[in-house]
Amino acid sequence: MQDIIRRLEEMRAGARAGGGERRVQAQHAKGKLSARERIDILLDEGSFEEWDMFVEHRCQDFGMPEQKVPGDGVVTGHGTVNGRPIFVFSQDFTVFGGSLSEAHAEKICKVMDKALQVGAPVVGLNDSGGARIQEGVASLAGYADVFQRNVMASGVVPQISLIMGPCAGGAVYSPAMTDFIFMVKDSSYMFVTGPDVVKTVTHETVTHEELGGAVTHTTKSGVADLAFENDVEALLEVRRFIDFLPGSNRAPPPVRETTDPADREEPSLDTLVPPDPNKPYDMKELIEKVVDEGDFFEVQPTFAKNIIVGFARMEGRTVGIVANQPMVLAGCLDIASSTKAARFVRFCDCFNIPILTFVDVPGFMPGTAQEHGGIIKHGAKLLFAFAEATVPKVTVITRKAYGGAYDVMSSKHIRGDVNYAWPTAEIAVMGPKGAVEIIFRGDLGDTAKIEARTEEYRQTFANPFVAASRGFIDDVIMPHGTRRRLCRSLALLRDKRLENPWKKHDNLPL
Repeated sequence: MQDIIRRLEEMRAGARAGGGERRVQAQHAKGKLSARERIDILLDEGSFEEWDMFVEHRCQDFGMPEQKVPGDGVVTGHGTVNGRPIFVFSQDFTVFGGSLSEAHAEKICKVMDKALQVGAPVVGLNDSGGARIQEGVASLAGYADVFQRNVMASGVVPQISLIMGPCAGGAVYSPAMTDFIFMVKDSSYMFVTGPDVVKTVTHETVTHEELGGAVTHTTKSGVADLAFENDVEALLEVRRFIDFLPGSNRAPPPVRETTDPADREEPSLDTLVPPDPNKPYDMKELIEKVVDEGDFFEVQPTFAKNIIVGFARMEGRTVGIVANQPMVLAGCLDIASSTKAARFVRFCDCFNIPILTFVDVPGFMPGTAQEHGGIIKHGAKLLFAFAEATVPKVTVITRKAYGGAYDVMSSKHIRGDVNYAWPTAEIAVMGPKGAVEIIFRGDLGDTAKIEARTEEYRQTFANPFVAASRGFIDDVIMPHGTRRRLCRSLALLRDKRLENPWKKHDNLPL
C-alpha cells in the first residue's frame, strides 16, 4: 500500500511539473504563465477538479516511448468561476510544445462531452505547436474529434477560447468554431499558414504578429473578439465575462443583485442627440447611462466600430446590446458590421439572452467595394439573425432609421416585441436631401425650390410620428426615461414564448 501511495505521489508530482522547471522558466521569460498557473487564476480558489492527470501518449515511433509525461501536454477538468461550474482544458507548452496527440485530444473530448451532458460552459486555454508530428494521422484524427465536439456543443453550451500562445494550421479551426476568442498581445497568434510558407508561396515578408497576432485579429480580420495585455488580465476578464452567460441553452441568463433603481432617470440623455442631424454623438454614452451601474462588456470593440455589441444587465439580468455608432462611418451598416452583429445576435438567441437594439442608421454603406464584397448577402445575415431570434427584443430609435437598414435593425416588422423612438427619431425611406433630389429631379436647377422641398420632406417624414401612426412604433418616449421604459418592457417579456416552424436547421445566407 505504501509503495502504491508513494508511486501515486511521484506521478502526481511528475504531472504537475509538466516539462520541467527549465521549460516553465522559459514560459515565464516570455511573459507567459504555465498551464496550471492559468487555471489557478481562472477558477475559484480550491475549486479545480483535475481529470486524466495520468494519461500518457501511446506513440511507439521516433523514440517516443522513452519520452512520456503524465498528462501528455494538456490539463483538463472542471471547477467554478464565481461559484458557477465550468469545464476547462489548458494546453501545456512545456510538454512537447503543447502539441496535440491522440491521447491529448481524448482528454479534451472527454470534458467537452461532459459539459454538454451537465450544461456548463467550456473554456479552452490554447498554447500549442499544433499536431504532434510523431503521431502522424492519429493526431489529425484527434483534431477532427475535437472539431466535431465544437460543432455539437455550438448553441448548447457557451464555448470560449483563450489563445495564449501559438495556434496554427488546422488547430485554428477549433477556436474558430467556438463562440468567443480572446487573445494576448505579443505572445499569441493564429494563422492557417505561417510566415515562412507565406514567403515561399506568395513572396510576402511578414512577421508572426503582423500575420496573425492579437492586434491583427481584433482590428483587421475580426477573427478574435478582444486582445489583452498579458495572461493575468485575459484570465481575470474572462472571469468577469462568464458572469454574463448562462450555463447552457436550457438555463436562463444569470441574475445578479443590483442597487441601481429600475426607474432611474438620466436627464443628460435629453441633450445627447445634437440638433444638427449630420453631427455625430457617442452611442456608448447612451448604453452606459441606461444599463445597471454603467457596466458594459463590449465585444469586438476595435473591429467594425460602426456597430457596438456587448453584454450588460438590466435589473440584474443579462441583456445583449446591439447599437449603431454614429461616431464611425455615421453608423452605416457595411459588410464587417453586419457579420459582427449577426454573429452576436445569434449567440444571444441561442442562450436566451434578451436583445436591446439602439438605432441610428442612415443606411447601408454604398460603393463598389461593398457591392463586390457581397454586402447584399452579408447584410442579409443581420436581417436573418434578428428575424429568426425568438428571445425578447426591445428597440429604441434615437435618430436616423432610413431605408432597408431601418427594417434590419430589429424593427417591428421582423418581430421586434417593443419598439420605441425618441422625439429626435427620423424614420423614412432615405434622408430628406436624397429623397427630394429623386422625387423632384426636374427642379434640381432651382436651389430655392429644392431647399423648400427638402424642408417639407423633413417636416413630413423626419420624425417618429408617421411610423407611430401605423403602429410600427409602440411609443415615442423621452430620452431621460429610457431606462425605466426598457426595464418595464424586459420585465413584461420575461416569460415570452415564441417558436419558429420546425426545421432541421435554417440556411443562413453565409
